[in-house]
Amino acid sequence: MRHAVCTPYRLNEVERVWLRNRCPGREALIGYKHWVRRFAAYCETHSLDQRAELTQCGAERFARWWRLRGSRRRGQLKHAMGSSHSALRAWAFSLTTLGESLPPWRAEEPPAAFDPRFKRFADYLREVRGNKPSTIHLMLTQLMAFDAYRRSRGTADKPIRLPEIDEYVVACRRRYSRWTVANICTMIRGYLRFLHTSGLAETSLASSVMAPKVRVAERPYRTLPWGDVQRILRAVDRSTAAGRRDYALLLMMSVYGLGAGEVIGLSLDDVDWQAAVIRVRRPKTNVVLRLPLLPAVARALADYLKRGRPARTLTRHLFVTLCMPLKGLAASVSVRNILHKAARRAGVTAPFLGTHAFRHTHASRQLELGTPPKIIGDILGHRDPESTSVYLRVASERLRELSLPVPQ
Repeated sequence: MRHAVCTPYRLNEVERVWLRNRCPGREALIGYKHWVRRFAAYCETHSLDQRAELTQCGAERFARWWRLRGSRRRGQLKHAMGSSHSALRAWAFSLTTLGESLPPWRAEEPPAAFDPRFKRFADYLREVRGNKPSTIHLMLTQLMAFDAYRRSRGTADKPIRLPEIDEYVVACRRRYSRWTVANICTMIRGYLRFLHTSGLAETSLASSVMAPKVRVAERPYRTLPWGDVQRILRAVDRSTAAGRRDYALLLMMSVYGLGAGEVIGLSLDDVDWQAAVIRVRRPKTNVVLRLPLLPAVARALADYLKRGRPARTLTRHLFVTLCMPLKGLAASVSVRNILHKAARRAGVTAPFLGTHAFRHTHASRQLELGTPPKIIGDILGHRDPESTSVYLRVASERLRELSLPVPQ
C-alpha cells in the first residue's frame, strides 16, 4: 500500500542550511532526505504534526512503525533507529536555526538526588570553598558512598570515629587506585572540617585522616619534546573543515599552554580582533587573562572561521562539533581524541599523552627559554607558586647550565 506523498516541513530551506554548514556530506545528505520524507509520510498517515513529533521519542516511534510496515523490514530496528535518528535530529536542529520553536529533542533528566542532610555541606563547598558544580557533585557522590558504608555498619547516626574511617579507606583501597583513594580521603577531611567549623562536631579529626602516599613525580612525565609538538601540528590535515578546527585548537594549546577546559570554554566573543587579544577564563580560579593574539594563531583562527566552522549554528562556542546538532565540544575527552588522532598521524608516542601534555610542554619550554617562573605561573593562571612547580619538573636544557665539569 502506497501512502500519499507529504512534503517535509521547510525541507528546501533545511537543505540549504546543511549545504552551507558542509554537514552532512553529499552522500549522507541523500540518506537524510530519504528518512525525512519517510517521516513526513508517517506523520501524514497518523495525522501527526511534523514539528511536534520531532523528538527522540517521536523518532523511536517512527522507527518502530517503519520496521513493522513491511514484512521484509522485520529485524531492521537497529538500522532504522540509527539512520533515522541522525536524519531527524539534523532536521530538527536546522529548523531551530531557522527560527522554528520545537519541543526539546530529549527530555532533561532530573539532577541526581542527594541526601538533604548534605545540602549545607554542598553550600559550604560552593560559597566558602568556591568549588565548581562538577567538583561538588563528585564530592557529594563520594560522601554518599561513605554514608552508605556507615549505614551498613549501623553507625550512620553516631559521631564519625577514626577507626571506621581507617577501615573504610582500607576497603576502598581494595577496589580503587591510590590516587582515587587519596581523593576520597581529601573529601573526608573536607567534610570533617565542615562539621567542626559549623559547630556540628566538637573537634576536627581532619588532620588525623591517613591517606595513601602519592608522589607527583612518580607518574610519567607529561612534557613532550618541542619537536614532537611541531610534528603533531604539521600532521593535522588542514584541507578539511575538521582539520582546520583541530589545527587552530592544538596550536592555541601549544602556544598559550591552555588546558582542555579553557579551550572548550572559549567563545567567539573572547577573540578581540581589533585589539589583537584573546580572553581566557581559567576554570579552577575563574580568573580572566588577556593574551596577545599572535599572528600564527590569528591566521589559523581566521582560516577555521571562514572555511571550517559551520555558518548556521546557535552556539557562540569558538570550537564546535561538525556533526549535527552543532554544539560546543562537550568535554576534555573530545580534545583528547583530537590530540590522539593527530599524534597517530605524526607517529608520536609518549607514556602520557593527555590533554595537559601541551600545557606541561609550554611551561617547561618557557622555563628553558629563560622566562621567570612567576610569569609562567601568571600565564598558567596559578595563584600559588607550588602549583607552577608541578609543570616545571622537566627543564633539561636549563639543567645543563648547572652541570659540573667532568674531572680529568
